[in-house]
This record gives sequence, structure tokens and C-alpha cells, in this order.
Amino acid sequence: MHGEELTWSLPVISYLFLAGMGAGALATSASVLLRSGPSGTYFNIARYGAFIAPIPVSIGCFLLIFELGTFHVGLWFRWINLYRVINLSPMSIGTWLLTFFIGISILYAATFLPRNAAPGDKWDRPRRLLAWVCVPLGIGVAVYTGVLLGAMPSRPFWNSPILAMLFLLSSLSTGIAGIMLAWAILHRKGDPEAEHRYRESGYLLTATDILLIALESLVLLLFIMYAHLTIGSVKHAISVILAGGPLASTFWLWVVLLGLLIPAVIELFLILPRLLYQKTFEVHRSLEVFMPVAVLIGGFMLRYVVVTAGQITYPIGL
Repeated sequence: MHGEELTWSLPVISYLFLAGMGAGALATSASVLLRSGPSGTYFNIARYGAFIAPIPVSIGCFLLIFELGTFHVGLWFRWINLYRVINLSPMSIGTWLLTFFIGISILYAATFLPRNAAPGDKWDRPRRLLAWVCVPLGIGVAVYTGVLLGAMPSRPFWNSPILAMLFLLSSLSTGIAGIMLAWAILHRKGDPEAEHRYRESGYLLTATDILLIALESLVLLLFIMYAHLTIGSVKHAISVILAGGPLASTFWLWVVLLGLLIPAVIELFLILPRLLYQKTFEVHRSLEVFMPVAVLIGGFMLRYVVVTAGQITYPIGL
């Protein structure tokens, strides 16, 4: 049985996508910074990720408040009630988690603001201390976007233990894609040493992203199999994205083909010469832009399909 009206529409879908992307960018930035060591080969990746992270999360939170609020006089600020009730509900935990995320990510980004920011500068120690906090914080927000939906047993499409892992992997992949896109647009050619660091950073991001896409594809398959091999409401719910379902074409074209398969094939083609023959990693500028854009579109459409499918399907019993 299917419903017609969608209670959660574009603002919530955008929030889930933007929060996941920002969380992925922060976790990527902090982990790369901690990995880079004193040489600072990947310092610029960390810097781009740090600047990106708080922006989409803040925009996403505004969209969520807009969706939860109302424009009736006297009720404009009723979202503040989320801070007045402290319990173990997903909404309460998420409110405080997102608040801490925005605050910490802004502080972390501030350590990269000086024009002469570099490994070993006076901000190095606080930057690294914040990075240790940012990694679990970013992962926590990414997982939360899936838990928020999975905590609703009345929606069989969402009520899966695999959804949180799927959103985590997608968030990390879209976070990396955001960094790659900013990197491709804003990078300017420099001296040979800078170009070497640029290529090494590009290889790291591309190789990491293809691994995440592979894991995301596997988890997505498990998500479908878990639902399809059950009976009753869950099996009925998953049918909306399978052959003949109302969301099937959207899911297979935008999420699977554009968001996963095409970027994976391109990225594999790019990293194999370096991986197998130790050749210089090179990427044409058009691919530098296309790959992250495809991943970002796929990540957004994944949330669109999941949120929509969860609302047009209901429990039907055995």
C-alpha cells in the first residue's frame, strides 16, 4: 500500500545529504592531517576539508529547522525546544551532536585560516588536538543521519540495521568528493614540489574514494538482500526500488549507475597505472570535475530515494 503525500520533502533530503557531506569532509580532513606527519604532503587536503565541513552542515541544519518550524506569528523559534528536552531520543542526541559539530568544526577550520598556515606552525598542536576530536565527531554525525531514519519502526523501508552503515560510507564518499571538486576548481599550478604534492594528494583521494564506493556498493547490495529475503512489510517496501517499482528507474540510473558504477570505473582506470606500474598519477581536468560531481549527485539521489521510499510504503503485515 502506498501513500501519496510526502511529509518529509526536499529540505529534509537536502539536510541528510549536506550533513553527511560535511561530516565526511571533516572526518577526511582530520584523518588525513593526522596521517600526514611533519612532511605535510596532504596538508592542503586537510585545509580544504576543514573549510568545507561546517558550511554544508550549517545549511542543512537551517533547512531542517525550516522544515520543523512554522511561519505563524509567535512560533518562529519553536525549534529551540529541541535544546530544552534532553533525553536519549535520536532528535535530542542529534541536536546536541550537530551543535558540537558546528562549533568544533569552525574552531578546527580557524586553525587553517592564517595565510602562512603550514605543518609545524604555532597552530599545529591545537590543530592536531582538534583533529583527534573531529574524526569521531564526523563519523558520529554521518552515522546519525542514518540512525535518524532507522529509528522509525513504522516505516519498514527505513527500519534496517544496515541503513546507518550505508549512510556512513556515502557520507565519507561525498565528503571526499566535495574536497576533490574544490581542489579541482581552486588549484593553481605552482612549482614542481607543489605539483608533486598535488598529484600525490589526488591519488590518495581517488584511491580512497574508489574503496569507499566499493564498500558502499556492497552495503547497498546487503541492504536490498536483507529486505528482499524477508517477508511482509519489509519485502514489500524494498519492491519500490526493484524492477517495476515507482522508484526503480531513479534508483538504478541516478544512484547505482551515475553515483557508483561510472565514478568507480573512471577512478579505477586512473589509479591502475600508478598502482601497478608506479607511473605518475595524472587526471584530465574534465574528469577532475566530473567524478566528484557524479558522486555528489549519486549521494543526493540516494537520500532522495531512501526518504521518498520510506514515506510511500507502510506496514502491510504478513
